[in-house]
Amino acid sequence: MTLLEIAKLAAGLATRHGAGEASAGAWRSRQVEVAWRDGRLEKIAEATTRGLGLDLYVDGRYAAVSTSDLRPAALERFVIESVALARAISPDPHRRLPDPALYQGRADEAALELADPAYDAVDAPTRRRLAEALEVAAREVPGAGRVLSVSTSVSDTQGEAALVHTNGFEGWRRSTAFWMGAEMTVQDPDGRRPEESAATGSRFFGALEAPEAVGRRAAERAHSRLGAVKGASGLVTLVVEPRAAGRLVGALLGPMTAGALQQKRSFLEGLAGQAIASPLLDLTDDPLLRRGFGSRSYDGEGLAARPRRLVEAGVLREYYVDCYYGRKLGLAPTTGRPSNLSWRLGQKGRDALVADVGEGVLVTGFLGGNSNSTTGDFSLGVRGFAIRGGRLAEPIGEMNVSGDQLTLWRRLAAVGDDPYPYAALRTPTLVFEGVQLAGT
Repeated sequence: MTLLEIAKLAAGLATRHGAGEASAGAWRSRQVEVAWRDGRLEKIAEATTRGLGLDLYVDGRYAAVSTSDLRPAALERFVIESVALARAISPDPHRRLPDPALYQGRADEAALELADPAYDAVDAPTRRRLAEALEVAAREVPGAGRVLSVSTSVSDTQGEAALVHTNGFEGWRRSTAFWMGAEMTVQDPDGRRPEESAATGSRFFGALEAPEAVGRRAAERAHSRLGAVKGASGLVTLVVEPRAAGRLVGALLGPMTAGALQQKRSFLEGLAGQAIASPLLDLTDDPLLRRGFGSRSYDGEGLAARPRRLVEAGVLREYYVDCYYGRKLGLAPTTGRPSNLSWRLGQKGRDALVADVGEGVLVTGFLGGNSNSTTGDFSLGVRGFAIRGGRLAEPIGEMNVSGDQLTLWRRLAAVGDDPYPYAALRTPTLVFEGVQLAGT
């Protein structure tokens, strides 16, 4: 049976055995990984998993259950027992399937190009060759420090999922993803062991960067960390490179969900229609981006996916609202979780923005720390480089940046033209003025 047939069967069994409504999602995933370390093969792993999740709506009650046994006879027993379980749960008047009108207007899944038709052509020798090439390229980069270790990995995933609701929704999708990465550890003269990494990823194998480029970038980043010092404390201008900026954006998106709002865990509660950031911040959630890591024609509830303007010229326009928490809050549903971000980009890349700043700090990574979604307060460890005279100076580390999210985003002074291509957030270089940095 296909996954769509399995989902239809499970949903039908649910209503036959007493559920008023039901949603069934069946999925299958295959993941392969080759890990290479210091000139030898370290690990080869392949895993194939499958399962089915079932949402049951029984006499005003709701239960979410799952199983990995997809045989028809086993499914029927599973459904009967699950419906009985649901009857023992307290009623919840907000739990029901979405309005079928929200399913309408879906984009063509095939047009999103989420699956590489040549996925099966990537074989074991290819993965091993790429893993080895990553290390060779990394070790060829000259540097002042002794190379202690180089680890590389090559992985790919193929997934398939089907979703069926008993009030009229049916959907099926297939996706692929390919990743390569390298990590290098070097020896500092004082005994420290700085490490850095680089990676590339794509829905399509042919769109990956060459392993030589990825390996070189990992090594260059590792060697650049040699001799890192703790910088001076004070209010500084931060230039946050695209790969690192996702940490800040993620802390902004989490409190935008209806669940966080309803549970009083969001510093953005009550701020719809108000300025929460600099006018330079324009964010659109774009699920229809071709080959995007977060792209989809429908979301986890079956709602037709469409672009949503989250922040416009610094003003909060929409929240992420799923059907359940939307009913509790009296808000119209949008979608329950982020897809891809599209930014209103600037005209300059990282290096040009560094030159414009003159004096400050380039942040290349955040280490540990936390951000409180209720208050917006954050404290994060940082590493990067001092900026002097518009150029990168000595590497810095063991420093901490702190503040609150609303103040931080209101101090956004520039947005780069260089969105990070290997994550759904697609963050460009971001420049913040007057940020508290603690060091010596």
